[in-house]
Amino acid sequence: MNAEELLRDALREQAVELQPLRAGFADQVLAVRRRRRARRLASVAVATAAVVAVAVGVPLLDGGKDDVRPAGVLDPGETRAHPDQSPPRELIRAGEATMAAYFITDSVRQTARRSHTTRTYWLLDQHTGRYEKDTRWSYVAVAPGLKTAAVLERTLPARRIGLLDLTTGEVARWIPVEHGVGGVAFSHDGRELVATTYSADPDVVTRAADDQDGTSVSLPVTMPRTGFYVLGVASGKGSWSKAGNPHDSMGLPTINARQDFAPSRSGQYVWAGLTGEPGIQFYDLHGHQVPAPAGERNLKWYVEAGLSPDGERVAGDFAGRTMKTSSWITDIGTGRKTEVHGQQLLAWADNRSLIAWDIGKDGGNEFHNRLVLVTVGSDKIVPLSGFRKGNDGDAGRWTPVFAESR
Repeated sequence: MNAEELLRDALREQAVELQPLRAGFADQVLAVRRRRRARRLASVAVATAAVVAVAVGVPLLDGGKDDVRPAGVLDPGETRAHPDQSPPRELIRAGEATMAAYFITDSVRQTARRSHTTRTYWLLDQHTGRYEKDTRWSYVAVAPGLKTAAVLERTLPARRIGLLDLTTGEVARWIPVEHGVGGVAFSHDGRELVATTYSADPDVVTRAADDQDGTSVSLPVTMPRTGFYVLGVASGKGSWSKAGNPHDSMGLPTINARQDFAPSRSGQYVWAGLTGEPGIQFYDLHGHQVPAPAGERNLKWYVEAGLSPDGERVAGDFAGRTMKTSSWITDIGTGRKTEVHGQQLLAWADNRSLIAWDIGKDGGNEFHNRLVLVTVGSDKIVPLSGFRKGNDGDAGRWTPVFAESR
């Protein structure tokens, strides 16, 4: 039995309990899968919503007046590297980018074909500079300054959002929500929180075999996204907007089961990725689709680094070299592309340097990669972590969560 037949059988099994999907859905999923093989490093974003892409800022809840963290643990500017550690046990940082946490995903089988993707987090202990396991949360977004994080409890969709004090490990305040939340992100200035709402757990998928390489492809059990909140961090108040599931000309969905919203740089809009062209869609704060702002139309939802701190450059996809050893940086003003080392760009350390995934010198395995610091216009590479083991999606592979050190 080939993959097309397995996929159709899997979808038929859901028909008793779910609204049936349109004809041709399985064929489209397989076609998208084949087109995306060149992007397999970004596949964890499909299962986990590109979590690191939403790890942006929130101000300190108390303004930082009584910061009790030891001096030196979070001093901005210096580089902290541990190229012998994978996953890292001790602080990793470069410039203004600090690895505030990392998570490991695991797929828990519920039935023969249905599974649930879970995340287990290790958060930076700012007193010791070490990463400590914290099993309480299904989702974590860390603020600039690394004093506060937004957290969701294990059962999704969540009915409240926690504001976690990272110096004490305790929740300072809960924000209750009427619509269940599955993902959170902070505005660039940290004053607002964008929360993506779902009618069901977005991390439940149906699996079937892929006839091309023997690996598996994940299909959503439902398309549960319903909209987003924009909430004031200080007040916890805000509004919810309905923004469901866009479709292509055939009526097929062009988002994944988990496709979280994130704020634009200006805070005037929110955006989310699309699985088809144009690849990204912007909305105003009332849920209406709007054209992409000029400075952000080149964003890629699966490239976590996004805009540079000064807003003049945007991190792009890999540059098409064999084994994906380099990526593009686009100058927003001129449109000129510059090639920079690194197969996947994760966070800006400053306006010209970035943290990226990079493969070994032998180039023999695209999934045998480590964190490195790279610079636009330079061939210099600074290793930051040890190499990850296994292939994309394998148990035990870790994913970093970065935040600005400011």
